[in-house]
Amino acid sequence: MSTEEKQLYAISVYTENNIGLLNRISAIFQRRHINIESLNTSPSEIDGVSKFTIVVNMNEVGIQKIIGQIEKQVEVIKAYYHTLDEIIYQIAGLFKIKSELLFEERQIQNIIKESNARIVTVNKEFFVLEKSGKKEEIVNLYNKLAPFGIMQYTRSGLIAVTKEEMKISTLLKTYNN
Repeated sequence: MSTEEKQLYAISVYTENNIGLLNRISAIFQRRHINIESLNTSPSEIDGVSKFTIVVNMNEVGIQKIIGQIEKQVEVIKAYYHTLDEIIYQIAGLFKIKSELLFEERQIQNIIKESNARIVTVNKEFFVLEKSGKKEEIVNLYNKLAPFGIMQYTRSGLIAVTKEEMKISTLLKTYNN
């Protein structure tokens, strides 16, 4: 693949947890008219350091420029980018469905079993399914459940760890000392 071809990249940004940083980072993408496919923020493996995981579809030259702009932010400790082949990732989906379908539609039970989805809660009105996996798996489950009626649906942003050891772990250990 050439550096000019667009593909999905996962950007990992390690930062101090400061108010307003998300706005400044998203503005970097907005100024370049780059759509953010997915965004997740969470604590990192080091206390006091947050991790942003941002998924974008662009070419490698562009992603390198974006990384440079992100790292200019004062609170950013380090930013990396990886192709989806270089990471282990998951996305979660939640599906809220009428409870009567769980008991009256045998096919729903089969769909749950075949998709390795997990029932999170059940009450008289509704039940909630959770499915983790690749985006395609979540969308596939959605497509199978949609004909029965989905009351509510949401999908998380991508969360990821790298396949290779990252030097950030060593850098972050020195950060808090």
